[in-house]
Amino acid sequence: MAKENYSEWDKKALVEEIRKLKKRKKYGIVWEDKPEQVAELCKEKLPVLIEEKSKEIVTDSNKPTNILIEGDNYHALSVLNYTHKGKIDVIYIDPPYNTGNKDFKYNDTFVDGEDTYRHSKWLSFIEKRLKLAKNLLHTNGAIFISIDDNEQAQLKLLCDEIFGEKNFVSKIIVQSNPRGSQASKHFAEVHEYVLVYAKSLNKFEIKGFSKTDEDISEYSYTDKIGKKYRLLGLRQRGGAWKREQRPKMYYPIYVNPKNGSVSLTKSKAHIIETFPKRPTGEEGRWTWSKKKVMDNISLLTGKAVNRQGTENFYDIFRINYLTDDEGNEVMSKPKTIWIEKELNYQNGRNEIKNILGEDLFDYPKPTFLIKKIIEMLGNPNAIIMDFMAGSGTTGQAVLESNNEDGGNRKFILCTNDENNICTSICYPRIKRIILGYRNNKHEKVDGAEENLKYYITDFVDAKTTDKNKKSLVDKSTEMLCLKEDCFGKVKAGQQYALFKNTGNKYLGIVYDDDGIDSFKKEVRKLNIKTVVYVFSLDDSAREEEFSDIEKLVELKPIPAVILNVYRRIFK
Repeated sequence: MAKENYSEWDKKALVEEIRKLKKRKKYGIVWEDKPEQVAELCKEKLPVLIEEKSKEIVTDSNKPTNILIEGDNYHALSVLNYTHKGKIDVIYIDPPYNTGNKDFKYNDTFVDGEDTYRHSKWLSFIEKRLKLAKNLLHTNGAIFISIDDNEQAQLKLLCDEIFGEKNFVSKIIVQSNPRGSQASKHFAEVHEYVLVYAKSLNKFEIKGFSKTDEDISEYSYTDKIGKKYRLLGLRQRGGAWKREQRPKMYYPIYVNPKNGSVSLTKSKAHIIETFPKRPTGEEGRWTWSKKKVMDNISLLTGKAVNRQGTENFYDIFRINYLTDDEGNEVMSKPKTIWIEKELNYQNGRNEIKNILGEDLFDYPKPTFLIKKIIEMLGNPNAIIMDFMAGSGTTGQAVLESNNEDGGNRKFILCTNDENNICTSICYPRIKRIILGYRNNKHEKVDGAEENLKYYITDFVDAKTTDKNKKSLVDKSTEMLCLKEDCFGKVKAGQQYALFKNTGNKYLGIVYDDDGIDSFKKEVRKLNIKTVVYVFSLDDSAREEEFSDIEKLVELKPIPAVILNVYRRIFK
């Protein structure tokens, strides 16, 4: 091999090469990024939303308003980065699995198993959307992603990079096909995965599940006041159990053999010294630190256990009550393997057939999976988004969960209309769940009686001319109503519009200078603090023109507030 003649290198080129080398990843997933048409389009046109009024559903104005967006999810997520940044509690998606059997389309072409850039295209596709989705999550929110082995490993590394490895919560194994797929060559595959990442792990909480009869049967002890409890070993039984792995968690605890009480110090009563040792005699470690033991000493007890070759051996157990101090059942911690029969993915197809009367969609997830996630998180007021909504399973799960427990959750669904999936499957399915329907047994099923807004993605020219800015303002109404959660029309015209929500919050939009005086009269009549978006060619909110009612308005300039978000996304 000929040696490189470095003397002929251009200095600037050499500096640039060094800069690239320094920026190169030291660890993580690397792929050849493939340009995507829907993303490239945003260099020329900016996405907006247009409401399809004919598809609006209103059953009870006091109930939540749910959102269905028809269009490419990259464009929908871009809009939501303005309207819902930091507002989403739960994201669930079921992306294409990239099996190589033409289940994934990139730039209008199906990707098959022979495509050299098969994985690169999938990673380019999912990365753009996950980055936008991360911005939408509330600080205590989380994303759940269904996936199988075709891209599971790559997705895990990508999510470690986007959400942070420290925010990984779990990889749930879901038994999706109990009989096992006979199409696989060596093993009959019975499972898929759900990857879970928190926006911030230290702020993310899981309520858990109600206990089954089998769970409750484990609580076989009763204390002096009649509360049921079980005993759980304080010694670490699972991973990292060795003393040398957590040396500070290896220390003696002293037991009173007469009543089982424990202490960190030896006394006349607490005379039995016990260490966290395995039955083999190997030194282990406790699951609690000394401080936690001291703070919760009343929840610990020592019991004599049989140890071959050891006399008078005591082990330490913690008391785990069935109910809390208020008498409420303590929820069970979710397990990482879900095997309920309702998770059989064939149930998803049956659900659609039961609602729409036809077998219209391949491989939909069963609502039980999403409802299990909703139950586990335990937030009755959550905003739940699915930006790969497909047949609308997530929407149905949210509506049914509200119906079952009286919650006020809201959903945001995004899907394109390829093969009429939005207009012929997703929307009709959600409509029937809201309004009621007759199932395939001709039985009447009552509706959830909630509300739905239907939007379609549209565009304005991206070049920041005054004309294009005005065009963005004219098409901003739906985005602003969505951002402020104000859909009740009070007044609407060419120059200004006024909206309110059920919480008596008001939103004003001033499209034109000629509408300012008339709008101010309306605000004076209301005499209520109103959020006002006013047309401005620069970033100024034009406070001087509203100085006479400054205590009644919270001013924001349009289109600047929207353009600033798009500049960040599409830079």
